[in-house]
This record gives sequence, C-alpha cells and structure tokens, in this order.
Amino acid sequence: MPVLSRLIPSPVVVDIRPGALDGLAGVLADQRISPSGRFAVAASGGSGARLRERIAPMLPGAAWYEVGGGTLDDAIRLADEMKPGRYDAVVGIGGGKVIDCAKYAAARIGLPVVAVATSLSHDGICSPVSILGNDAGRGSYGVPTPIALVVDLAVVREAPIRFVRSGIGDALSNISAVADWELAHRVKGERIDGLAAAMARQAGESVLRHPGGCGDDGFLTVLCEALVLSGIAMSIAGHTRPSSGACHEIGHALDLLYPKRAASHGEQVGLAAAFATHLRGDHEGARQLAGVLRRHGLPVLARDIGFGDDEFVRAVRLAPETRPGRYTVLEHLELSPKGIEDAYAEYVAAVTS
Repeated sequence: MPVLSRLIPSPVVVDIRPGALDGLAGVLADQRISPSGRFAVAASGGSGARLRERIAPMLPGAAWYEVGGGTLDDAIRLADEMKPGRYDAVVGIGGGKVIDCAKYAAARIGLPVVAVATSLSHDGICSPVSILGNDAGRGSYGVPTPIALVVDLAVVREAPIRFVRSGIGDALSNISAVADWELAHRVKGERIDGLAAAMARQAGESVLRHPGGCGDDGFLTVLCEALVLSGIAMSIAGHTRPSSGACHEIGHALDLLYPKRAASHGEQVGLAAAFATHLRGDHEGARQLAGVLRRHGLPVLARDIGFGDDEFVRAVRLAPETRPGRYTVLEHLELSPKGIEDAYAEYVAAVTS
C-alpha cells in the first residue's frame, strides 16, 4: 500500500491565552507528557525565580534547576545536573535563552521538553533548533520539537516590549526566507517542501497583515501562533530553510562582526529581510515590510540599530560565509562591495521616500 500521508512532529498541547500559566499543572498531568508526575523544571535565577514562587505550589513533584545563561556550556551543565533524576520530562520556563538551554539539555538526556515561554522574542519557542553561545559566537543545534507549549499572554505583556518586537521581526523574516528557498529551487533545483514553505510563509503573512499592536491580545495570539507554525515548518522540512535565508545570513554576520553591538535577533533579521526583498527586485514588498516594521517600532535602516552604512555593507559581504552551501539572493547576485553599497543606498531611498 502506498504511503498516503506523513507524520508531522508537533506539540500534543498548545495553550496560548491570558492565564495559561494557571493551567500548567493540568498540561503536565497529560499521560503522554508525564506518566509518573516527575519532571525537572529549568528556569533562570531572575524572572524565573519570581515565577517559581507562583508555580511551585502547583507542581509538588517538580525538581527545580537554575539556568545560568544561554551558552552551550550552560546547557551541557544543566543536562549533567538533571541526568541522575528519573524524570518524565523537562519543563523550560522563561525567555529564548532558557527555552533553548532546556531543549538542548532535554535532548542530551533523552527526555521530551515542555516549553513555557514568557516572551515571544523568536521562533525558537517551538522549533527543532537551539541557538546557544559557543567559542565561535553562536551555534545552531538540532533538538526535538517541544512536546507541549504554554504561553500566558498576561506574562508576555509584563516582559519588555523589545522582546515582542524581536518576535515580530523574526516572524516577518519568514516571507523573505521562503522567497529565497523558492529562488534556490528555481535556479539550483533544491528540493522544496511545499507544506513547510506554506506554513512558514503564512506565519509571516499573518503578522504582516494584522492591524493590531504589541499590547493587543489578539495580535499577540497571532504572533505566538506564527512563531509556533514557523517552528513546526522547520520540523517538517528537517532544516531551518523555511525560516532562514539571506535575512538570517546577514543577521549572523552582524553578530560575528559586532558581537558587543549587535541588536536583538529579530530586529536584525527583520531589517535584513526587507533589504533582501529589495535585492530580489520586489520593491513593493520591501516597502510593505519596512512599513510594518516601522509601525511596530522595529528598525528599518542600519543606522536605526547603531550601524553605519559601511558596517552594514561589510556584514552583507560576510553573510554568505555564515551558511556555507545555502543559496539565497546574496549568492545569486554575487554583488561586489560597490554593488552592495549601491543596492543599500537604493533600498534606503525606497523605504524612506
């Protein structure tokens, strides 16, 4: 019999709403997640400690562990500390660094992970990737998709607004990333997964076209759903292609060149997505992306995040080296330094006129 369908790795529970944290114990009681009621909880020492006071009484069977930071060493240390315990699952409570550490640690000791996101700064809340600091800067490490995701919008609203803005930039960058993937398919014959591309693109489009703002529960729900769909799209594809193109190459180059000055991940890739869209000749799309970024308070130009034009041009030149073998509009055009400089000047004129 031919295979008529495929299994899609995705969470068994997704709870996004104000007050969702109050239902965490019920989520963890799901027999598919924790049959014995024993789980390890990873949280930061700052905001995580405050949440622990609220959550701990609901989770009497939990063992709590502090996440020291967002590096590979931190994640390995966390896994080593958890390993002797006989847990059913790992629960990561916090922002992107905590969730990424928890995902990596859980994968290292062979346990499922439940992501309890307190901010919406990037699509890592439900992705098969952990972004962790290492000796070379930051690296991407493959991990299983979280088995459950809980996002309390009331908690998200308490976080600094820059985290929401970063998530907006990351979600919007999907539109450019998918366009790069399609370019690679047309020019290089790279295999494209239509379902993964559709999910990633619609995730970006839903944020692009929503009229709400960062403090609106309706908009935050759509943003969170977009970040979830982005993560699942990567799981379907088996790689980061649905959500990472020239936009992320440029973002990673900025991290490498200016590690102490780099802005948030979402701010950088959102700006880079608008520029990459301009490079592909979609000038109207670039203006639309720039307009939405500006409306939400995100950067549209390099100077908006403290970089000179020459510094941004240098990052664009380095960008293809950050993802060897990946084909995007940058590899397609192979612009000279002067070509990049001229293209960026044209972009600036187009989005500021």
